[in-house]
Amino acid sequence: MSGIGKYFKLNLNSTTKQTSGGSCGCGSTSGGCGSQVNESTPVKTSCGCGNTSGSCGSHSVPEVSEQEFFDAAVDAAIGDERKKDGFDQVFEVKMDRRTAFRKLTASLMIGAGAVSTSCSVITGDEGKEKAQIDWEEQFKGNYKLMTDEERNATVNRLVRSYELRKKQNITMKSTDAAKDVLFGYAFNISKCQGYMDCVNACVKENNQDRNSEMQYIRIHEMKDGEGFKFNEADDNYYHEVPAEGHFYMGTQCFHCDNPPCVEVCPVEATWREDDGLVVIDYDWCVGCRYCMAACPYDGRRFNWSKPEVPEEEVNKNQHYLGNRMRKKGVMEKCTFCVQRSRSGKDPACVEACPTGARIFGNLLDPNSTIRWVLENKKVFRLKEDLGTEPKFWYFMD
Repeated sequence: MSGIGKYFKLNLNSTTKQTSGGSCGCGSTSGGCGSQVNESTPVKTSCGCGNTSGSCGSHSVPEVSEQEFFDAAVDAAIGDERKKDGFDQVFEVKMDRRTAFRKLTASLMIGAGAVSTSCSVITGDEGKEKAQIDWEEQFKGNYKLMTDEERNATVNRLVRSYELRKKQNITMKSTDAAKDVLFGYAFNISKCQGYMDCVNACVKENNQDRNSEMQYIRIHEMKDGEGFKFNEADDNYYHEVPAEGHFYMGTQCFHCDNPPCVEVCPVEATWREDDGLVVIDYDWCVGCRYCMAACPYDGRRFNWSKPEVPEEEVNKNQHYLGNRMRKKGVMEKCTFCVQRSRSGKDPACVEACPTGARIFGNLLDPNSTIRWVLENKKVFRLKEDLGTEPKFWYFMD
């Protein structure tokens, strides 16, 4: 079998999320094997004729195309949300009394601060501007539901807020996914020598917390001939590498096509973009850590304290969904360096690897290096049986 399909179950001519078929092992969605036949049960109808078929002409069901069904499903799920502004999105959600009280208290404190600052005769113009920005940021909506105008406004507020607080300038983008792009990653186990240059580059590029030594990438040192025993791997070695009798294997967020982390998020703060990147709206995340528990690859990190990065080390080339400064109590993870990948560059880890063990590219481009790897190497993915469809492959020379 030729082509990429033998290695990747996704339809690589499309950037939309794939859906699974029937639950029967035969692969048929009808009753051909006899396992899909359901026992007949009485069906109540609202028609006075008492029939469940179209004998009276009132039971005919019009055919619906896949696109119409998809649009209807989206409208049923978040249709009303599209029409709400940020204030409504913040408060018109189901929550317990404790959560509601916490949200209301935080909003009232910000509002009281804004009123106090704006009315103060001793507060300067910058102080009033800060208060106004805080107020508007508190009641902004979910990023994926924002219009382009609203997205530009929140990016401009964050840039201005950083300038007022730090007296430094940053560049922040909100670049969307490009058409006909689906990002994928390959890792050559034979070439990785455990140097961890990728880890250091990732920390610097993505403004990760220095106090907790947060790292999106893990390099696992394992013994030769014993397989992939992650529970016995050394992820924090401090000896000279490569160590004799060992091999090295990296893990991070795999940007699954069927990400379980997205399914469990109660506030839709994480989602899959059209180019395959799984992203997080840090300002919409409530820190429940459901996504962290759902991820089978240990790909997510939680900020237990306020992330600290020395000002001189802050990467000021940022993306709203990527390496902008985070806050306490929210999730974060690898984004394939969205601030770089959507600008036509490789992620920092790929660029920093001294042995060329990391390969990144567009899965929809038949001439890309990653497509060549998938079509010419014996590749595999971790925990494929879970059906998560990670866009991260491993291979050996």
